[in-house]
Amino acid sequence: MTISIWRYSHLTLALISSLFLVVASVTGIILAVEPISHQTKGYAVADLDQVPLATTITALKDSYDEVLGLEVESSGFVKASVLTMEMETLDVYIDPFTGEQLGEVEERPYVYTFATNVHRSLFLKSIGRFFVGLISLLLLIIAVTGLVLLAKRQGGFLKLFTKVQKDYFELKYHVVLSRWLFIPIIILAFTGVYLSAEKFNLLPKTTVDQFEVSVSNSAQKYENIADIPFFKETTLAEICQVEFPFSDDPEEYYLIALQDKEVEVHQQTGEIVSKGDYPFVTLASRLSLVLHTGEGNVIWSVILLLASASILFFMYSGFVMTLKRRKKAKGVSQMPDKDECEYVILVGSESGTAFDFAQRFYNGLTQVGKKVYLTELNKYSVYAKAKNIIVFTSTYGEGEPPTNARKFPAIFSTVVQPNAIAYSVVGFGSLDYPDYCKYAIEVDEQINADNKFERQLPLFKINQADFESFELWLIQFSNKVGFTIPVERPLIHKKKYKKVDFEVVERTDLNVDDTFLLRLRPASKIDFTSGDLLAIFPNNDEMVRQYSIARVDGDILLSVKKHELGRGSNFLYGLETGQFFKAAIDVNPHFHLPKNAKNSIFISNGTGIAPFLGMISEDTAQNAILFWGGRTRASQSLYDDILQKSRSGLKNFKLFATYSREGQRQYIQDAVLEQKELILQTINEKGTIMLCGSLAMQHDVLDVIEKILEGNQQITFEAFEQSDQLKTDCY
Repeated sequence: MTISIWRYSHLTLALISSLFLVVASVTGIILAVEPISHQTKGYAVADLDQVPLATTITALKDSYDEVLGLEVESSGFVKASVLTMEMETLDVYIDPFTGEQLGEVEERPYVYTFATNVHRSLFLKSIGRFFVGLISLLLLIIAVTGLVLLAKRQGGFLKLFTKVQKDYFELKYHVVLSRWLFIPIIILAFTGVYLSAEKFNLLPKTTVDQFEVSVSNSAQKYENIADIPFFKETTLAEICQVEFPFSDDPEEYYLIALQDKEVEVHQQTGEIVSKGDYPFVTLASRLSLVLHTGEGNVIWSVILLLASASILFFMYSGFVMTLKRRKKAKGVSQMPDKDECEYVILVGSESGTAFDFAQRFYNGLTQVGKKVYLTELNKYSVYAKAKNIIVFTSTYGEGEPPTNARKFPAIFSTVVQPNAIAYSVVGFGSLDYPDYCKYAIEVDEQINADNKFERQLPLFKINQADFESFELWLIQFSNKVGFTIPVERPLIHKKKYKKVDFEVVERTDLNVDDTFLLRLRPASKIDFTSGDLLAIFPNNDEMVRQYSIARVDGDILLSVKKHELGRGSNFLYGLETGQFFKAAIDVNPHFHLPKNAKNSIFISNGTGIAPFLGMISEDTAQNAILFWGGRTRASQSLYDDILQKSRSGLKNFKLFATYSREGQRQYIQDAVLEQKELILQTINEKGTIMLCGSLAMQHDVLDVIEKILEGNQQITFEAFEQSDQLKTDCY
């Protein structure tokens, strides 16, 4: 069954049942509080399996003139119905050992009675019960379809609890909460359906058929109930209810409801006079009621409360997701005719992210006067004047196409374009998933196999909708077509930072690359480590600039390239020794060197060396290998002192430096390829490889590592990319 059927079923049922689900969820939250509140009275009896029924009956008869009945609640409370001196019936909670009254059974609070009536029937009696049962059934279907969608998103049922892709709040927590709460929600819905079916007599009969048991006339009679074997051997843990005889007449029996059957017991001999097993339906109904209400179990009640509350959140977040998806997927108004356009943008998008990028790209091309047509991959057709086709597509689940792209492979094979066309494919995905950009790879290969198409740029993958990566591709595309394409950056929600004072301890002069080192000391004690980021606010500007931190001897060391128009770099270079300014630590845990890392390879270019200077200077890496790329040997001199100390302080420290403007004129990926055996050994031995620097460097280095891992038996490049062995912080 296709993704769209599951999604549309999930959404349609949620819309139809939304009002009723709100009512059921709110009343469910209220009713989930009741067993929790009830349990706090403290009347629960521990170890009911150690309390003989004989002890409790004897204690009750000694304490009260007449006892009508006894009930053991699922909460562990023991309740007795007794007759007072005023001949009034009184329900009390008792100590089963002594018969002492612990408290009276209070009248149920009105709020719970009201909530129960609304929850069960909406005050509409049978009609209301029918609607509640129907909504329970719809909720069950919604939960099941949601589970299928969750499994598809995560890459299969076995991967439900793998890392969740970063996204906006509503989408992220719709996924996070659903995988933890889908079981309680399914139980709530299923038991709701079951209990409704029971009320409408749709289930088999639940009456107990009593069978008389032959009784011996010579059975021993006992004066004291405490001596009767049945009552001595039966504990309160086995009891649901006990109905006492009205008199001492031997023909009056104890009617006892056990967990699985009902029995009538002779009050003098203890012999079972008749018995009847509960039908399965009765036992299932009892279990359904406990599971649906949480009665007797505080932990389960709390889970049900959270599940009921989560339904409200799922409704809210689901509608937000739908609105965002429709907003992003909404077609561009006033597009030219498809056969008049030289640029065609084809989109495959499940959550709307790829569509958002495609629309920004469309707007940029339109702004420079190009005729552009944007459509879904499913609507691919003949384009009479197309010279360039650009594909933006995400991947869903285990390498599946998005809903609006699933027909493309079949359609593409039937369409013949009248002209030769250049094409580019941009894949959107997350390295947290094993099938990273798999569908984009398939689309790229299928188009490339057609002689009418010429690949303009290699397949470009974008992780976590990173806009800076997209801008890198945009530069490459602009260079190919010969003009610059302006693309509006998305709005970013501003993060709140806790600013503290920092003192400038040292600032070096500019080197040949206009790069300098800045050493800072926090005025108060704060936690930070190499790999974290320092957020600065030049001239109290609201726009934050971030720099990767090296922790050296308790200070912060920054490596900064001064740009002529760079507000952040010029602000930092303008600071004088002894001067104080405000900045904030932005903790960056995904780029921390793992504790007890035995083998570590650091790869950087330019100022990206900064965090690695801290990692090697603090001896946090046992075996550290640093690859660094710069323009000239003079570029490296800025870091020589720290690198020299690292050589003497670390027994197993190696440096591989490359210079692009002198000597062999190598780039860092060339050095990585030369040391392929070292790279391969580190990866196979579960070592850590960390990259910091430019995005272009990251792409080039990862391309080389992919070649190195070709044919490797221990780990594939795809598995390495999504493992904790690879850590990147590039820009």
